[in-house]
Amino acid sequence: MYKLLFLITICFYSTFQVTAQKSRLDGKIIKDFGQTFKVENLDIKTDTTVTFKIIFDVSKTSEDKSMPNKYIVTAARFLNMHADAGVKKEQLKVAMTIHASAWKDVLNNKEYKEKFGVDNPNLKLIEALDSAGVDIILCGQTAIFRGLNKENVIPSVKFALSAMTALIQYQNKGYHFIKF
Repeated sequence: MYKLLFLITICFYSTFQVTAQKSRLDGKIIKDFGQTFKVENLDIKTDTTVTFKIIFDVSKTSEDKSMPNKYIVTAARFLNMHADAGVKKEQLKVAMTIHASAWKDVLNNKEYKEKFGVDNPNLKLIEALDSAGVDIILCGQTAIFRGLNKENVIPSVKFALSAMTALIQYQNKGYHFIKF
């Protein structure tokens, strides 16, 4: 009996330790999205003295229309993990191009609900990213092809001639490119 109780206690303690080590941290910049993990004993230390300039290229969407786009969530995670590592918000310059199938994710809630029968799960995420200073840029070519305009997308979304044009212009300003 004592052996069984001892084994159960060990299993419980082990499970608690594993769970505790894998608990996610809520974001310091984007509170409701982009949770991260604390990483200990880094071999490559995060340089907290530089400005990080990044432009994400998002061309895919979620199959489940009630779930936020994981590629857009990555921008929130990028901001949060670097803030957790000690990088100041002012040192984090983030932009994102939206094109191809990701066009759906920037529809305003009314249009999204009409097309997919659910509220746009990306709305609060995009609003939070915009509040944090992230430029969310819609490809103008995709917009015209899909019938998108300033009236049927989330108001904070910016329009560019094309995703390619925006990507080049941001890279010319020193932004580093990440493609999904």
